[in-house]
Amino acid sequence: MIIGQILKTKPRGVTTAAPGDTIHEITLRLTSRKIGAIVILENSNVVGIISERDIIRLIAEHGAKALDMAAKDGMTRNVISCTRECTVDEVMETMTNGRFRHLPVIEDGVLVGIISIGDVVKYHTAEVELEVTAMRDYLATG
Repeated sequence: MIIGQILKTKPRGVTTAAPGDTIHEITLRLTSRKIGAIVILENSNVVGIISERDIIRLIAEHGAKALDMAAKDGMTRNVISCTRECTVDEVMETMTNGRFRHLPVIEDGVLVGIISIGDVVKYHTAEVELEVTAMRDYLATG
């Protein structure tokens, strides 16, 4: 399966923020939308991503002052992304090797979606269940 197929099952749109938005503003967006990461855009270009893990690191390093910091001071700048044509296996490998749980989907320089490890696990679980059902049917009909 390719990532484009998973994106079709998800609500449209990606929650984004600007580099100047504060960490506090970002935490409010993360909480209200029940998500784990926000893509940082500047002039419609992806310039970073900030996750719950990044925010915890900032608080550990700066204490409560971290909440007043700008996203640009705590975001991951070297954003790894994928396209709709990437396979689930490719995305799983990228996430595992990079030790992150969110991957923006970018095509022709435009942010078109985001894939989380939860999306990948949900797909993988459904695929395994289909294989088990097919195997049971095969064994039952002998």
